[in-house]
Amino acid sequence: MAAREPNLQPATFNMKLGIYGGSFDPIHLGHLLVAQAAVEELGLDKLFFVPAAQSPFKPDQKPAPDAVRLQLLRLALAGKTNCEIDVQEMQRGGTSYTIQTLRDYAKKFPGAELFYLIGADNVAQLNAWREANELATLAEFVVVPRPGDALVNFPAPFRGRMLKGFPCGVSSSQIRARVKKNQTIENLVPLAVAEAIRGAKLYL
Repeated sequence: MAAREPNLQPATFNMKLGIYGGSFDPIHLGHLLVAQAAVEELGLDKLFFVPAAQSPFKPDQKPAPDAVRLQLLRLALAGKTNCEIDVQEMQRGGTSYTIQTLRDYAKKFPGAELFYLIGADNVAQLNAWREANELATLAEFVVVPRPGDALVNFPAPFRGRMLKGFPCGVSSSQIRARVKKNQTIENLVPLAVAEAIRGAKLYL
């Protein structure tokens, strides 16, 4: 069964739900390894990929059109029944703020345990995120490290942990740069994603 977007049902207590936000421009194997680590190590019942409309941390970077990034996500997550796509940030438009998304999950899934996946480089700035004090109460923040990342300390009042994961150094910006230089991206993104990028002449 392909990843769906979004089929959110009321949660029972003790459900463990992961939220993975990002531009996913494009999604790559590093993202999928993060997802696998989170599902396995946290024992998630479901992991939701939440593509951002516009990152507040990259105001000058215009991502690929929503429909394009969503198509690539669908291709990458096809058959992964423990993953779903949630397009709420795209539907809201404008700058995407995590507090809005986590409030929505807390309301739709009362009693569920929420885990929000972030990059290690974001941890030190958590207190600068919008409405940080409330944000810290809504979810536990989870880091899957990249190669060479040191252990991180979460600033109070945030709760967090670092997973073992499968550290992978690939990034979306590297993928875009390689496409622009006409270099191969096979083995860095799922095959169907590579074919879609090539067929649509994306990132040239």
